[in-house]
Amino acid sequence: MTYDPDLGLPRGLILRRSTPADGQKLFDFNALIHGDNGPDERIGQWARDLVEKPHPTFGAGDFTLIEEQATGRLVSSLNHISQIWTYDGLPFKVGRPELVGTLPEFRKRGLVRAQFEEIHRWSADRGEMVQAITGIPFYYRLFGYEMCVDLDGSRSGFEMNLPKLPDSAPEPYRLRPATEADIPFLGDVYAYAARRSLLSAVRDEPLWRLELNGRSEKNVNRLVWKIIERAADGEPLGYLAHPWFSWVVSVAVAAYELKPGISWLEVTPSVVRHMWEVGQAICASEGKKCTAFTFGLSSTHPVYEILRDSLPRIRPPYCWYLRVPDLPGFIRHIAPVLEQRLEDSLIPGFSGGVRISFYRSGLRLEFERGKLALAEAWQPGPGPEEGEIAFPYLTFLQLIFGHRTLDELHQSYADCWWDGDRPRLLLTSLFPKKPSSFMGIV
Repeated sequence: MTYDPDLGLPRGLILRRSTPADGQKLFDFNALIHGDNGPDERIGQWARDLVEKPHPTFGAGDFTLIEEQATGRLVSSLNHISQIWTYDGLPFKVGRPELVGTLPEFRKRGLVRAQFEEIHRWSADRGEMVQAITGIPFYYRLFGYEMCVDLDGSRSGFEMNLPKLPDSAPEPYRLRPATEADIPFLGDVYAYAARRSLLSAVRDEPLWRLELNGRSEKNVNRLVWKIIERAADGEPLGYLAHPWFSWVVSVAVAAYELKPGISWLEVTPSVVRHMWEVGQAICASEGKKCTAFTFGLSSTHPVYEILRDSLPRIRPPYCWYLRVPDLPGFIRHIAPVLEQRLEDSLIPGFSGGVRISFYRSGLRLEFERGKLALAEAWQPGPGPEEGEIAFPYLTFLQLIFGHRTLDELHQSYADCWWDGDRPRLLLTSLFPKKPSSFMGIV
C-alpha cells in the first residue's frame, strides 16, 4: 500500500501489510519499543513468531507496518489476532490488536489511528463483532474502546505461608510436562472451568498445539504447561501453566484448573510446594532470589478461597479494553443468553421496551413475552425523548460484560440514571454482574 492522503499519513510514509520476510525487522522494532529497560528480546520473539511460525488464527500479513518510503525504516506497527470467544457459552468472533508501537519522534502524527482504522476494516470483513486489547491506561479509549473486563491481578504468599508436608510423608500429587497426547484432557478441563466465566476464549486442538509446542523458547507468551496427577496411580486431575521466566521475586501461576469432582483443598498444597521449587530454580538461573509464590489468576478463582489466609500480598486486577462497533447487532447475537436470563429472573415473560441513552447515541430494545423482538440504534433527544435509562458514553459496555452492576455504575457516574423500577429491573435482569477469567489468544 503506497501513500494515500485518505489514510492521513504524512508525506514520505507508507502503510503496508507484513510478510514472513519482515520477521527480523519486527523483532528489532518491538523489542526496542516495548522493552522497559532496553530492548526486550522476549517481546521481539513474540512478534517474529507471529509472521514466521504457523499460527491457527494469525496470518503472516496480519501486521500493519508504517515505513519511511526513502529508507524502509519501520516507524510504527501493530497487529490483529483473530479468535473466537464465548459469552456465557455463546460463541462470537473477536479481533485482538496488539503490539502497538511508534518510534518517539513519529508520535502524535495519527499513525496509530490510521492503522486502527485499517485493522478495524479487516475485523469487520472477518465478521468479528468485538475487538479486544490489553494496554496502557486511557489510550485506547481514543479509538472507541472501554475498559470493562478484569485482566490479570495476582496474589502472593511467602515462605512462612508454605503448606508443610507431615514429616516423612510423600507428596500426594505430582506435576509432569503436558504433551500433545494430553490435548483432549486439557480441552475438557478448560471447558469445565470456562463455565465460571462470562467470557472465555475458545481453544481448539490447533490452538492447544500452539500452546504446547508452537512458540519459540524465548517468546514472552510461551507458557510451561503441566498435568497434575495423583501420585499413587497417575490419574490426571488437572493442569497448571506458568511462564518460563520470573516476575521479579517469584514465578506466577498463569493457569490452574481441576477436573470435576476433585478437591481444591487437597490438591492445592502440592501445587504451592511445586511452584515454590520452580520459582527457586528459575530465579536462581536469572541471578535472583525467589521469596514468594504467586497466582496470577482472576479475582474469583477458587484458589483464592482455598488459600485466603496464605496469600497476603494482593495486586488488584487491571482491565481489558473492548470495542463493540455494532452494539444492536451484538445484542441480537446474544439474545438467547438474554432471554434465558429473563426467564430465570423476577420478570419472566417480560413484554415492553426500553430506550437506553448514551447521550450522543442510544439503543432501543423491545421484548415480547420474554423474547427479544427488536434491538436497534436510537437517537436520544430533549425532554420526553431522553429515554428511560442513561449511561455516559461507553460505560454501558461495563454492564454488558459483567464488570459492574447497574447500581455500581450509578454510584460511580452521576450521569448514569433511570426513570422508575421497570427499566432498572429489565437491565439488571439482562446484565447481572459476572466476572471473566480467561487468557485471550496471542
